Amino acid sequence: MMHKAFDPPPRVWVLLGKGKGGNGQMISLAKSLGWPFETYQLVHNPLNLIPNLLLGATDVTLNKKKSAPLKPPWPDLVIAASRRSTPVALWIREQSGGRTKLVHLLHVQAPLSWFDLIITTPQYRIPERANVLHNTGPLNQISLSSEMQTEAWRQRFKDLPRPYTLMLVGGNSSSYDFDSATAKRLGQAASREVMQRGGAMLVSNSPRTPASSSDALQQALECPHYFYRWKPNDKDNPYSIFLTLADDLIVTADSASLLAEACQTGKPVQVFEWETKNRNARHSHQSASKSKDKFLAKIRTRIFEALVYYGLLKPRRDFAAYHEAFMARGLVTVLGSSPQSIKRQPLDDMQRAIKRIHALFNDHTISNQRIKSHD
Repeated sequence: MMHKAFDPPPRVWVLLGKGKGGNGQMISLAKSLGWPFETYQLVHNPLNLIPNLLLGATDVTLNKKKSAPLKPPWPDLVIAASRRSTPVALWIREQSGGRTKLVHLLHVQAPLSWFDLIITTPQYRIPERANVLHNTGPLNQISLSSEMQTEAWRQRFKDLPRPYTLMLVGGNSSSYDFDSATAKRLGQAASREVMQRGGAMLVSNSPRTPASSSDALQQALECPHYFYRWKPNDKDNPYSIFLTLADDLIVTADSASLLAEACQTGKPVQVFEWETKNRNARHSHQSASKSKDKFLAKIRTRIFEALVYYGLLKPRRDFAAYHEAFMARGLVTVLGSSPQSIKRQPLDDMQRAIKRIHALFNDHTISNQRIKSHD
């Protein structure tokens, strides 16, 4: 990936939170920018529950004994994610005399105008604005395994017939319950797919997969398979090797990151969908746009967008919209459906994000602002 030359390069801080998914995206973005960056782990106290609109720019939400110390020289760019880090990012910009650029991922739950750039995806339902970049998927970057690593695992699978279908399994979340009955349906549906065309299945679950659901899934598999159960700090975790060896993939609908990483392989991907916990939430919002009273529908939409814009409402995540964005690019089909005829359009989310961040800077701005900040 080509990097625009900056002399001196922007100084970048990455504010890590408690979510591994958000942290992974921020670090992937920082690495892809190609600029020097430092990570700062933030731990919050109960004051972080106060709405960001009221908190504004402050560090009072931090547990300062457990958080990494934040002190000058202040950065040119802060990369942060989600609600909790918002007041701290604003506070850092305030300490820098206003020169620090703020790039925020996922959602902010604060006025959108407070940020230089917000990088988000369809499920967060953030309104269209000039400083909002709507990507297809998260900024996770996969790393495929080396030939030596792959060969060692290939020996373990020597009795499994090709092709290999990789099934990536998420689990319980704020939007989905992955119970034993759902896991059984997945196992049966995936087995039918594999048995119809031949081959075998590689399965990897995740930290969010309940043990009982993993059991039900494995018991439902009727095709030849290898089942890896996630373990913390497992140096032998074959995730990247599975991605390398797979000929096609099946991903559960609950995980935005797993779906994006599966599509980065460039291989065919099917998604296993089931009902969300709040399956009527999206319908109730969309029904306004279908109302016979177009004026009332417009008012409702504007109220909804205003509440989201000012951070007063965090909409329920719309995974249907997220999946539709991937389907529109020809990257995903629903498990069991006929293949799409749409030509596959590779994900270009990281390139789009880097281009927008580069646009926030130029050589003279960085040099001159640093000089002013130290006067």
